[in-house]
Amino acid sequence: MRRITRFVTGKQEEMLKENTRYFGVIGLLLWAGLFVALTGCRQQPQQRLQTVIDGYAQGGTYHVVLVGDSTSYGLKRQIDSLLSEIDNSMSLYNPVSLLSRINRGETDTVDRFIASCIRLADSISRESDGRYDITIGPLTEAYGFTGGKPTQNPNIDSLLERVGYQKLSVEQDRLKRGHPDMRIDLNSIAQGATVDYLARWLDSLGRTDYLVEVGGEIFARGYNAQGKPWRVGIDKPVEGNMTPGAQLQVRIGITDCGLATSGNYRKFYTDSLGRKIVHTVDARSGRPVVSNLLSATVVAPTSAQADAYGTLCMILGLEESVRFLEQHPELQAYLVWSDESGAYRTYMTPGMNALVLK
Repeated sequence: MRRITRFVTGKQEEMLKENTRYFGVIGLLLWAGLFVALTGCRQQPQQRLQTVIDGYAQGGTYHVVLVGDSTSYGLKRQIDSLLSEIDNSMSLYNPVSLLSRINRGETDTVDRFIASCIRLADSISRESDGRYDITIGPLTEAYGFTGGKPTQNPNIDSLLERVGYQKLSVEQDRLKRGHPDMRIDLNSIAQGATVDYLARWLDSLGRTDYLVEVGGEIFARGYNAQGKPWRVGIDKPVEGNMTPGAQLQVRIGITDCGLATSGNYRKFYTDSLGRKIVHTVDARSGRPVVSNLLSATVVAPTSAQADAYGTLCMILGLEESVRFLEQHPELQAYLVWSDESGAYRTYMTPGMNALVLK
């Protein structure tokens, strides 16, 4: 007999109805719709108790699936509190968040969440020769990617003077900026970092088998209720596929790793010239990326790494991504791209091919 406990309140349902835009920590990533395939084995008898805690956070939903000990009283309240703490730190849409106040120049103090994201982002910026860069805030603001109206014909050269990961550092708990008008955009890493934070918290409680998903970013520990790797679906990157899980490209099984998908087919706008402006920006050129790469799913040791590297792949494009991944055997990836005829093609690293559920 299958036993699942869900914790969803009527108030939360109303919050979802009212919520019509993505929250700041989703932003630039444009997650391509990971669907936690909890239903894939429902016809099979479960061997262990499974508890599912659902809720709403950061402009979307979250799911925490626990296997084993049924002691879960009060966990939802604690999870919601942790997510609220992160919201008040790294959200670009929350005007009183610490990151919002830093970007307005009201403080130079960073907390553990922001400092950790900056350190990881700096390492990825260096190994990508600056293609990935969290200081693209002035550019994403100009293109209207952070909730405001886009600027017509933005002065890219002027904006680039305020961009550059080399101009940013953290000394103890103080942020040092090489230009007073620099803006930090953590949208390509903060959602994954949120998942990792919840995962570490569950580790501290002695949980050994669980899955955490926030807005599409995932971390899986151990095994599901059937004693198998956690089943996760990757959406087909087609325009109009707005419901995660409705049209799946492939299903994979993962354990003890993070996973994130980045794509350009769900979040874009059309400018006055009819051009599709996507939410992935190359920090070196200062312009949105034009590429035939439709989505990039990355499996990495942490969800934050998967989050950031997925965005990097979208910046690099297909050919450069393949070369980059060949140099990083710790990463596995599933890339979906479009050929000259418009047909969908896929590329998988050897390790990702082994994860695909046949």
